Formats: sequence, structure tokens, C-alpha cells
Amino acid sequence: MATILIVEDDRNMRLLTSARLKDYYTVKCACDGAEALRLIHKGGFDLVIADVMMPNMDGYELLETLRSEGYKIPFLFLTAKETYEDKQKGFFLGTDDYMTKPFSADELLWRVKALLRRANINQDKKIVIGDVTVDSEKYAVYSSLHYVEFPKKEFDLLFKLLSYPEQIFSKEQLMTNVWGVTSESGEETVKTHISRIRNRLKSFPEITITTIKGIGYKASY
Repeated sequence: MATILIVEDDRNMRLLTSARLKDYYTVKCACDGAEALRLIHKGGFDLVIADVMMPNMDGYELLETLRSEGYKIPFLFLTAKETYEDKQKGFFLGTDDYMTKPFSADELLWRVKALLRRANINQDKKIVIGDVTVDSEKYAVYSSLHYVEFPKKEFDLLFKLLSYPEQIFSKEQLMTNVWGVTSESGEETVKTHISRIRNRLKSFPEITITTIKGIGYKASY
């Protein structure tokens, strides 16, 4: 069973979040970033869920410290800070996901499950779909009949979508995750890359990328 660390200074919110997860995961808690950092240094955590606004060390400082120390542990912000600038800063520092309060218990569970699944995929560096393998070391998709290599950005975009099957990503999210927050490329770049990816996937009907009109894209398999 995966172990999740909840970092939250508000006791009621800490208990509420823990209650939503404890039937599915082992849950431990910290009251601020400094306490969380000490616990993480001892090891044993598979995911961190943290508020932003906390005493001693806030969520941004905690995440920045973890990433600077080389920790790749999945990180989810669960916070009342909801502006574009807040989210941009979180992703820039290296968060894997960002949710705002108040939150849906079901959505929190979906996102936690997706993040833990993503962590396992990153460790294996492959996604296996029946006879089809999506291999991040080779930037290739292959089966017993076909082998197709991808340019790196196209592969990174495909791997991102496949790591979260059925999850809808906006063009803005994909730009941030694949090209980075400092990229000068526009969202049309995502559309162009999706078109190229679809062409390369014609030999693999197991994989489908769907356009969600006015929003973005999702992958299915």
C-alpha cells in the first residue's frame, strides 16, 4: 500500500483530507513544510500532498527544496491559492499536479491514483498496452509487427497523455508540462504535434487521442 504525506497547517483540513484517503492508502501528516522535510528525509513516502500557505516553510519552499535535493517524489498542491500565477509558480517549481480548495473527494482520489501510476511508469520508463510498448528510452512505440520512432517533443507529449488515460488536458497544461512555462511557442504547437502523433500511430489502433472541443485532448487505450 502506498504511503502519502499530507502537509497542512489547518487541523480540520488535515483531518478531512486524511479521512478521504485513509481507506485506500497509508496516510501520515505534517503541520508545515519544515516538519514534512524532516519526515521525507527519513524516507518511505510515495506521494506528498501539500498546502501552499503554511508557517515555518510554505509549500513552495518545501517543493523547491525537495527538487533541489534531487527528490522526484510525486507532489500535489491542494490549496486555496487559485490564480494562474499561483499555478504557474507551482508547476515551475516542479509540482506534478495542482488542486484548489474546496475539493471533490472523488477527484482527489482520481488524481492521487493517476500520480502514483505515473510514478510507476516513470520508474519503468515504459507503458505496455497489450502487444504494444511505449518506450521512453527509445522514444518509440512498437509491437511484434511495427516499430515507430518519434521526435522527442512528440514522444514526450504522447507519453504525458498515455500516463493519464482518459484524463483531459488543456493545450495550456500540455504546453507547460512538455515545453515548459518559459517556452515562447504558442498553443497551436500542441495542435500540430498532436496531428503528427496521430499519423505515426496509424499502425497502433490500440491507442486513440481524442480532441475535446474547446478544451484540449485525452488519450485512450
